[in-house]
Amino acid sequence: MKTNRRTFLKQASVLGAAPFIIPSNVWGADVNPSDKIVMAFIGTGKQAAGLLRNFIRQSSVRVVAVCDVDTTRRETAQQSVNNYYTQNPTRGTADCKAYKDYRDIIARDDIDAVCIATPDHWHTQPTIEALASGKDVYCEKPLTHNIYESVSVIKAVKKYDGVLQTGSMQRSSRNFRVACELVRNGVIGDISHVNCSFGDPGKPCDLPEEKMEPGLDWDMWCGPGPLRGYSSVLSPRGNHTHFPLWRDYKEYGGGYVCDWGAHHLDIMQWGLGKDDSGPNEARPPKNQGDVRGATLHYGDIVVTHKDGYGIEFYGSEGVVNVNRGRMELHLNGKQVKAKAESDMNSDMNFFEEEYLKNAKVKLYDSRHHIKDFIQAVHARTKPITNEHVGGRSAICCHLMNQTYYNHEAIKWRPKKMKFARGTGNPAWLTREYRSPWTV
Repeated sequence: MKTNRRTFLKQASVLGAAPFIIPSNVWGADVNPSDKIVMAFIGTGKQAAGLLRNFIRQSSVRVVAVCDVDTTRRETAQQSVNNYYTQNPTRGTADCKAYKDYRDIIARDDIDAVCIATPDHWHTQPTIEALASGKDVYCEKPLTHNIYESVSVIKAVKKYDGVLQTGSMQRSSRNFRVACELVRNGVIGDISHVNCSFGDPGKPCDLPEEKMEPGLDWDMWCGPGPLRGYSSVLSPRGNHTHFPLWRDYKEYGGGYVCDWGAHHLDIMQWGLGKDDSGPNEARPPKNQGDVRGATLHYGDIVVTHKDGYGIEFYGSEGVVNVNRGRMELHLNGKQVKAKAESDMNSDMNFFEEEYLKNAKVKLYDSRHHIKDFIQAVHARTKPITNEHVGGRSAICCHLMNQTYYNHEAIKWRPKKMKFARGTGNPAWLTREYRSPWTV
């Protein structure tokens, strides 16, 4: 049924005068069980818990399976799903299955899509295997652990005709879209440089080994990364209320260059109009060991990693600053506001009416990141943070990290997604995968 529906929707989109789009009023209506997107969740930690709550409340989604290497987390997620359907029987049935191995989910042919919210080093294998099995994918940011994986995922989406959304939710926030439209339409003139604020690059993992309680498959948690002694810093047991710090370590994440950098460098790419491209050079900071100061170069435009507002676009006529819940426009040295005591929403209304009413560049307007993915799955279209957006934004993070790790400048061919001849080291593109895992 899944393959037939995908084929039908693709044909409907091609043959119709316009893409097959689900009307907005459908989202609040009951949906026939046969029309629901059947979903499973791979990784059920803190981030996944929020995603699960959001997805399961969409009337066009039915969750049937969860997977985690931690017994407590997966059983909690399973119970959460079953409790929801017990209380809302018209939305689904309380028969959610729980698995320790994601391959059990991949093997099910009744699942249409998966949500992957594992640590970064476990993003790519499930993503590609899900796509190969005919499933669509919502995968958290950064989309991949290294550059080779980004290229591999982009190719896999094309090969298997899948839909992929990266969890870079800032693109579905109005203030980021308006900020980028102001930049793209020349409101602040020609862009000279951009500053992006986020934390440190990744570092080698040197955590001491701890005694582990039963209930966690530690070998599976390490997966394609190196097998090391257990640490609760990397994988706190059970249901935790914080974001674990595996993200600090380059064996499993990429530091905050890949964590928050995946958000802010993504918006930088959007504002510069580089979603199908990228930088042509990455340069290290002034001193080896510095954790700020690396730069990405887009011709004459320099993007610098430094502490600041979030994303700051500097033009010949002004500045646009944007971060979560905040945005400022400065022209001729003065901040522009709708009124003396305006809030952000009224500012957005003012900016769109005053500066963007007849704008030549109108960016993808997503009001809800999850619904945008669901609509793309139904319509067989590209969602707002598709594989090209997520993959190339991740590459920006990885290039910047490599300049910190190796203190060498890298010339980059963004269209080919390769090092320019005579620069870079092929080993920097990928990692050593622990058998039997590979990409």
